[in-house]
Amino acid sequence: MPVEMLTYAELGERLKISPEAARALVKRHRLPRSRSNDGKTLVQVDLTEINHSPVTRASQTPPGHDLVTALKEHIATLQADLAEMKTVAGGHRSDFERECDRTNKLLAELLKANIETVAAREKVAHLEGRLSMVRQPWRQRLAEAFRHVPLEALRWNSGRSARSH
Repeated sequence: MPVEMLTYAELGERLKISPEAARALVKRHRLPRSRSNDGKTLVQVDLTEINHSPVTRASQTPPGHDLVTALKEHIATLQADLAEMKTVAGGHRSDFERECDRTNKLLAELLKANIETVAAREKVAHLEGRLSMVRQPWRQRLAEAFRHVPLEALRWNSGRSARSH
Protein backbone atom coordinates (compact mmCIF):
# COMPACT_ATOMS: atom_id res chain seq x y z
CA MET A 1 0.00 0.00 0.00
CA PRO A 2 1.30 3.44 -0.82
CA VAL A 3 2.31 6.09 1.68
CA GLU A 4 -0.44 8.61 2.43
CA MET A 5 -0.44 12.13 3.86
CA LEU A 6 -3.13 12.31 6.58
CA THR A 7 -4.06 14.71 9.35
CA TYR A 8 -4.38 13.43 12.91
CA ALA A 9 -8.20 13.46 12.59
CA GLU A 10 -8.10 11.47 9.32
CA LEU A 11 -5.63 8.97 10.77
CA GLY A 12 -7.84 8.59 13.82
CA GLU A 13 -10.87 7.89 11.61
CA ARG A 14 -9.04 5.21 9.64
CA LEU A 15 -7.73 3.49 12.75
CA LYS A 16 -10.97 4.10 14.68
CA ILE A 17 -9.26 6.05 17.44
CA SER A 18 -9.42 9.65 18.65
CA PRO A 19 -7.24 12.36 17.04
CA GLU A 20 -5.26 12.67 20.29
CA ALA A 21 -4.54 8.93 20.27
CA ALA A 22 -3.48 9.20 16.60
CA ARG A 23 -1.03 11.98 17.50
CA ALA A 24 0.42 9.87 20.33
CA LEU A 25 0.75 6.92 17.91
CA VAL A 26 2.61 9.07 15.35
CA LYS A 27 4.92 10.32 18.06
CA ARG A 28 5.56 6.77 19.32
CA HIS A 29 6.38 5.43 15.83
CA ARG A 30 8.39 8.58 14.96
CA LEU A 31 6.58 9.02 11.69
CA PRO A 32 7.58 12.00 9.51
CA ARG A 33 5.36 15.08 9.90
CA SER A 34 4.91 18.31 7.97
CA ARG A 35 2.65 21.33 7.98
CA SER A 36 -0.03 21.90 5.35
CA ASN A 37 -1.01 25.29 3.91
CA ASP A 38 -3.97 25.55 6.26
CA GLY A 39 -1.73 25.00 9.35
CA LYS A 40 -2.69 21.42 10.08
CA THR A 41 -0.08 18.76 10.67
CA LEU A 42 0.18 16.09 7.97
CA VAL A 43 1.68 12.70 8.70
CA GLN A 44 3.31 10.41 6.11
CA VAL A 45 2.01 6.98 6.96
CA ASP A 46 1.81 3.56 5.35
CA LEU A 47 -1.25 2.00 7.02
CA THR A 48 -0.05 -1.52 6.23
CA GLU A 49 3.03 -1.02 8.38
CA ILE A 50 1.06 0.11 11.42
CA ASN A 51 -0.35 -2.84 13.31
CA HIS A 52 -2.66 -1.01 15.63
CA SER A 53 -5.72 -2.50 17.14
CA PRO A 54 -7.56 -0.18 19.51
CA VAL A 55 -7.67 -1.46 23.06
CA THR A 56 -11.14 -1.53 24.42
CA ARG A 57 -11.07 0.04 27.77
CA ALA A 58 -13.31 -0.61 30.64
CA SER A 59 -15.96 1.98 31.10
CA GLN A 60 -14.69 5.27 32.42
CA THR A 61 -16.83 5.02 35.52
CA PRO A 62 -15.05 5.81 38.76
CA PRO A 63 -14.78 3.09 41.38
CA GLY A 64 -17.91 2.78 43.47
CA HIS A 65 -20.07 4.28 40.72
CA ASP A 66 -22.45 1.32 40.82
CA LEU A 67 -22.84 1.76 44.55
CA VAL A 68 -23.55 5.48 44.13
CA THR A 69 -26.11 4.73 41.42
CA ALA A 70 -27.82 2.13 43.59
CA LEU A 71 -27.86 4.52 46.53
CA LYS A 72 -29.33 7.31 44.39
CA GLU A 73 -32.08 4.96 43.22
CA HIS A 74 -32.76 3.94 46.81
CA ILE A 75 -32.89 7.62 47.83
CA ALA A 76 -35.42 8.26 45.07
CA THR A 77 -37.64 5.41 46.29
CA LEU A 78 -37.32 6.62 49.88
CA GLN A 79 -38.30 10.14 48.84
CA ALA A 80 -41.34 8.74 47.03
CA ASP A 81 -42.26 6.76 50.15
CA LEU A 82 -41.79 9.87 52.27
CA ALA A 83 -44.10 11.89 50.03
CA GLU A 84 -46.70 9.12 50.26
CA MET A 85 -46.39 8.98 54.05
CA LYS A 86 -46.78 12.75 54.25
CA THR A 87 -50.08 12.56 52.40
CA VAL A 88 -51.24 9.74 54.67
CA ALA A 89 -50.15 11.73 57.73
CA GLY A 90 -52.01 14.76 56.40
CA GLY A 91 -55.18 12.67 56.23
CA HIS A 92 -54.63 11.39 59.76
CA ARG A 93 -53.99 14.94 60.94
CA SER A 94 -57.32 16.15 59.53
CA ASP A 95 -59.07 13.16 61.17
CA PHE A 96 -57.38 14.01 64.47
CA GLU A 97 -58.44 17.68 64.28
CA ARG A 98 -62.01 16.71 63.40
CA GLU A 99 -62.17 14.31 66.36
CA CYS A 100 -60.73 16.99 68.67
CA ASP A 101 -63.49 19.40 67.60
CA ARG A 102 -66.09 16.69 68.09
CA THR A 103 -64.70 15.90 71.56
CA ASN A 104 -64.79 19.56 72.54
CA LYS A 105 -68.42 19.85 71.45
CA LEU A 106 -69.38 16.71 73.36
CA LEU A 107 -67.60 17.96 76.48
CA ALA A 108 -69.48 21.27 76.24
CA GLU A 109 -72.78 19.38 75.91
CA LEU A 110 -71.86 17.16 78.87
CA LEU A 111 -71.01 20.17 81.02
CA LYS A 112 -74.29 21.85 80.09
CA ALA A 113 -76.24 18.66 80.88
CA ASN A 114 -74.41 18.36 84.20
CA ILE A 115 -75.34 21.93 85.15
CA GLU A 116 -78.96 21.28 84.18
CA THR A 117 -78.97 18.07 86.26
CA VAL A 118 -77.67 19.86 89.36
CA ALA A 119 -80.28 22.61 88.94
CA ALA A 120 -83.05 20.01 88.51
CA ARG A 121 -81.93 18.16 91.66
CA GLU A 122 -81.98 21.38 93.65
CA LYS A 123 -85.47 22.15 92.41
CA VAL A 124 -86.62 18.59 93.26
CA ALA A 125 -85.23 18.92 96.79
CA HIS A 126 -86.99 22.27 97.24
CA LEU A 127 -90.30 20.91 95.93
CA GLU A 128 -90.05 17.77 98.08
CA GLY A 129 -89.60 20.00 101.12
CA ARG A 130 -92.66 22.03 100.24
CA LEU A 131 -94.66 18.88 99.50
CA SER A 132 -93.78 17.37 102.87
CA MET A 133 -95.00 20.59 104.48
CA VAL A 134 -98.31 20.41 102.62
CA ARG A 135 -98.86 16.75 103.56
CA GLN A 136 -98.62 17.48 107.28
CA PRO A 137 -101.85 18.27 109.10
CA TRP A 138 -102.35 21.96 109.72
CA ARG A 139 -102.07 21.62 113.49
CA GLN A 140 -98.72 19.92 113.24
CA ARG A 141 -97.48 22.66 110.90
CA LEU A 142 -98.64 25.29 113.32
CA ALA A 143 -96.91 23.53 116.21
CA GLU A 144 -93.67 23.27 114.23
CA ALA A 145 -93.86 26.93 113.33
CA PHE A 146 -94.08 27.88 117.00
CA ARG A 147 -91.53 25.33 118.09
CA HIS A 148 -88.71 27.52 116.80
CA VAL A 149 -90.02 30.67 118.44
CA PRO A 150 -88.68 31.28 122.00
CA LEU A 151 -91.26 30.78 124.75
CA GLU A 152 -90.67 34.20 126.26
CA ALA A 153 -91.69 35.89 123.05
CA LEU A 154 -94.94 33.94 123.09
CA ARG A 155 -95.64 34.83 126.72
CA TRP A 156 -94.92 38.46 126.15
CA ASN A 157 -97.22 38.55 123.11
CA SER A 158 -99.97 36.59 124.88
CA GLY A 159 -99.82 38.90 127.90
CA ARG A 160 -100.18 41.96 125.76
CA SER A 161 -103.12 40.60 123.91
CA ALA A 162 -104.85 39.72 127.21
CA ARG A 163 -104.40 43.26 128.58
CA SER A 164 -105.68 44.95 125.53
CA HIS A 165 -109.06 43.20 125.80
